[in-house]
Amino acid sequence: MEWIDAVFMRGGTSKGLFFDSRDLPEDVAARDRIFTRVLGSPDPFGRQLDGMGGGVSSLSKIVVVSASDRADADIAYTFGQVPVDGTTVDYSGNCGNLSSAVVPFALEAGLLSVEDGPARVVVHNTNTDALIAVLLHVRGGVAEVAGDLVVPGVAGSGSPIELKYLDAGGSRADAILPTGRAVDRIDVAVPGIGERTVEVSLVDVSAPVVFVRAADVGLTGAESPEEIDADEDLLALLEGIRRAGTVAMGLAATPEDSPLAHPKIALVAPPAQTTLLDGTVVPVEDCDLVTRVLSMGVVHRAIPGTSALCSAAVARIPGTVVHDAVTATVTQGSVDSPETGALRIATPSGVVTSAADVRQENGIPQVASASLFRTARPLMRGQVAVPD
Repeated sequence: MEWIDAVFMRGGTSKGLFFDSRDLPEDVAARDRIFTRVLGSPDPFGRQLDGMGGGVSSLSKIVVVSASDRADADIAYTFGQVPVDGTTVDYSGNCGNLSSAVVPFALEAGLLSVEDGPARVVVHNTNTDALIAVLLHVRGGVAEVAGDLVVPGVAGSGSPIELKYLDAGGSRADAILPTGRAVDRIDVAVPGIGERTVEVSLVDVSAPVVFVRAADVGLTGAESPEEIDADEDLLALLEGIRRAGTVAMGLAATPEDSPLAHPKIALVAPPAQTTLLDGTVVPVEDCDLVTRVLSMGVVHRAIPGTSALCSAAVARIPGTVVHDAVTATVTQGSVDSPETGALRIATPSGVVTSAADVRQENGIPQVASASLFRTARPLMRGQVAVPD
């Protein structure tokens, strides 16, 4: 049995194992074997009991951090989504939540040295070639943990970490709107359901997302994750839409080739009163958009960080299903205009606020930046066992 140094960290509403690249073999296949074994995959029972994973996508992740070879970045990282029931690690996208833990890990690991006080560190995500300006507070050479920021879905509070994705458009596709249209009509044939045509907005800001009106698939958008996860026909329809959207965005040649981790699919609805997982009721005036995002075929209990960033941007692009949902009640004065830049997103765990600087250049939307606040902290530091 082999033992490898690692840190178990929470970033936003996700948890994952963080590795220093110097402690891992260079061979990708050898690394993937390590990642799947230490997280407990594949597990046909869906619990990852023989590893550090938690049986759901938000708890089955790895991050490899290294020095950056770019002059415009201080540190680099690669994110990997480890399937619960498979052995193929998906590197097709980024994790916005865990990106908040990269700088804290790098400081702990000695990969980065920053003076105490407010700090700005530029991080390069190798999956999407994105640059992220991370703003945080440093004390004693490491990231401050204690603070007053509450992240929906995370118990307690922590020191705020601002993630500002720079020039965030087209992380995997060639453009913010890969098809050149604000809305596309997608034809889907699903066994047991038949053929359906659904309107979607295909958007790539920080990560690709397929946005669908909740009403178009028979939902209000305020359903609990358990309600949606229990409807197998609905899940099959949504996965069919997601895969068709992947092809339309140019991210896969066929629906069967679509990566599991990206794009995400997001159900969106106009502002509405929603009940959170802890029983708290969010009044309609406290949100601009209601959303449920599926990750790896399961409804996220909060929202992936990159999906929040993408939502903030697409809300400012007229004609998209998100813009229509956000502006549906503006004339009644219940929500702010999306042109203010900030978007309050009602998720199953609470209201997440994200912002985007969207500009039009010759009629084409450009995203100068998209930002989100998270908290992060190390949960365990030591070694993980890799079974023979």
